[in-house]
Amino acid sequence: MAEGKNERWTNYLAITTILIAVCATLSTFKGGGYSTKSLMNQSLASDQWAYYQSKGIKSYIFEAQLDNMTFQKSILDQSGKGEITQKQYQLQIESLSKKVKKYSDEKKEIQKKAVDFEKVRDECKLHSGAFGIAVIFLQVSILLSSISALTKRKYIWFLSLIVGLAGVIYFFDGFFLFLHI
Repeated sequence: MAEGKNERWTNYLAITTILIAVCATLSTFKGGGYSTKSLMNQSLASDQWAYYQSKGIKSYIFEAQLDNMTFQKSILDQSGKGEITQKQYQLQIESLSKKVKKYSDEKKEIQKKAVDFEKVRDECKLHSGAFGIAVIFLQVSILLSSISALTKRKYIWFLSLIVGLAGVIYFFDGFFLFLHI
């Protein structure tokens, strides 16, 4: 009779170990997926910032040309000569002003995209971190369950269930981020 009780206890031990192992496996896959997504979004954000810098350089070149044209036109205005040339300068100044504004607007859009990619990256890091912590707790729980099965010590199994519960909490936190408020 005592042997039957002992066998029943080890059946529960095996079932809980399997459930914890399934959660550990899912945590590993989900954590890896979020980690990959985080790296991809970091790369996309870096690309956007590089694009932003290139637009900034182009904008700076046009701003320098605009300043130069404005200065040359002011000198021409003071001399009072060359009305046709003054109109050409004015047209060139307007064209350069439009380009500077265009690049400024494009930079704002690019910056918004880069910041959005960074937000997604940061959120993915939170998910990945929670799944990583879950894996640690779940693996320790599996280890304790194995020790419990080998030594036939029920209190070690209870300890493994407590550690496993912490792992399961972090597993669900990996999906919902309720611990990261």
